[in-house]
Amino acid sequence: MQIQDTYTGHVEPGGAATRRRLDALNIIKLSVGSMDNNAYLLTCLRTGDALIIDAANDPERLADLLGHDDERPRLRTIVTTHQHPDHWQALGSLAGQTGSYTVAHPADSDGLPVPPDREVEHGETVQVGDCAVEVIHLRGHTPGSIALLYRDPTGHPHLFTGDSLFPGGVGKTGSQEAFRSLIDDVETRVFGELPDETWVYPGHGDDTTLGTERPKLPEWRQRGW
Repeated sequence: MQIQDTYTGHVEPGGAATRRRLDALNIIKLSVGSMDNNAYLLTCLRTGDALIIDAANDPERLADLLGHDDERPRLRTIVTTHQHPDHWQALGSLAGQTGSYTVAHPADSDGLPVPPDREVEHGETVQVGDCAVEVIHLRGHTPGSIALLYRDPTGHPHLFTGDSLFPGGVGKTGSQEAFRSLIDDVETRVFGELPDETWVYPGHGDDTTLGTERPKLPEWRQRGW
């Protein structure tokens, strides 16, 4: 698996992974599957313990991402951001191969191919070795959609949003009621709590920042999607 160390937030389907090196945590982004899903590998640099956000597809490529030598990360945890099938095609295979435990929100757990080993609610944390990510429940794209927040102690926050927030808008919803729920949660729990420097890693496509998207919030609410 080719891993590039110049991180831009852009990856190509079937192409190389790209790595962002933080002081305590490495973040690797990879595009998998026919729907250009982003999978993220987070590795604690002190312990070597790792977490994957959305084992979306291509279990062989995700396994290659971990490597095969004695220094490879130890995959302890797989978090699924929501129940839509394009985000969990490799979940059962990868969890079975690695013995890692699976995590999801209870409102989406029935839609997953394997029952989560741990169900998490808004405000809880999930460990990645010595590091931790916070769970943010964003209701609307699905009932149990979650984002994961890493507060880098020496830099800006890093937010993994699944399909709840993208460059240019919130995720798709099935009704105006669901849209209002999602836009309210995104505005209150994300933009209302986090600074502009927060880096956003979505479930598909390129990254963005909250500062880039914040001026567009009134437009998103007005247009209704």
